[in-house]
Amino acid sequence: MKHEHFEIDYHLVPFEELPEADRLLVEKAKEATYTSFSPYSHFRVGAALRMENGEVYLGSNQENASFTTGLCAERTAIFYATAKNPGAAVTDIAIAARGTDGEYTAEPTSPCGACRQVLAEIEHRAGRPMRLLLYSRTGIIVIESVGALLPLQFNGDNL
Repeated sequence: MKHEHFEIDYHLVPFEELPEADRLLVEKAKEATYTSFSPYSHFRVGAALRMENGEVYLGSNQENASFTTGLCAERTAIFYATAKNPGAAVTDIAIAARGTDGEYTAEPTSPCGACRQVLAEIEHRAGRPMRLLLYSRTGIIVIESVGALLPLQFNGDNL
């Protein structure tokens, strides 16, 4: 039996060292946390994504009393953006979260499994990487491709 493993490359960047366009995208993700509807978890997530044409779209988590019918910030933003721009690539997505204390999280919040699958599919369809900027009070994790978060992903090529 052959043993192999996956590794993920990322950068931990202080907010001040991000390029201006990335700082603005992160600020938009932070702003989007204020439109979260999260009366059950009190965990507010915001996402801001940039399309290849430079347009920015926001999303926030939207909970429901029937918990499984709610929607995460990442999918809220990506479905809206791709519906408005069919066939256009998403180049970057920033994610920020505020915990139950109302403060931005000390550690970056990463997309859940369902969001990773959707983001990976969007990245695959575009044929180009989608960068992730995961915000926290202690710094931003920058990941150059969603594929790094979801190795051995299932996509349309598997059908």
